[in-house]
Amino acid sequence: MRIYKVLSVLLEYPDQELIDNLPEIRAIVDGSTYIDAEQRVGLRKFLDHLSSVPLTDIQVEYVNTFDRTPEHSLHLTHHLFGEETDRDRGPALIDLGEMFKEYGVKTVTNELPDYLPLLLEFTSQLDDSEATVFLSDIGKVLKTLTENLTKANSPYAAPLSIIESRATLTRLAA
Repeated sequence: MRIYKVLSVLLEYPDQELIDNLPEIRAIVDGSTYIDAEQRVGLRKFLDHLSSVPLTDIQVEYVNTFDRTPEHSLHLTHHLFGEETDRDRGPALIDLGEMFKEYGVKTVTNELPDYLPLLLEFTSQLDDSEATVFLSDIGKVLKTLTENLTKANSPYAAPLSIIESRATLTRLAA
């Protein structure tokens, strides 16, 4: 689904290509039936933020948010195992990599398979119910990450809250 691809792009390190594509991203967000009105408003504010702040400032904000603050790491196994328990984290990363292979996904990135934008890229290739089940497996981590970003008043809390809201099996029952 396209919304996961958009969220993946928004959570990557910001560059000029992102800024250049903000009008197209805004059009996708405005036309999306996969997010509700409140989420759309939050995402529009986030897009406004990206378009109104100089790129270098956005890049500094991104690094300070995700690279320098462990509680905000986009490497999801960090939230489960931390840096200290690599022996537990390693098998989880291998399992994710194997799952990508099973689905025929070739990753063309230097990132570990638990990197949220990469997971969202994968999720964008699933149908809605598969995506919900997949995200529900990481729902607790997404909730923690969203709460941490919200407490820090980070603009990145908006896209994370959308992902978190879709990471529940109760969506399938509705």
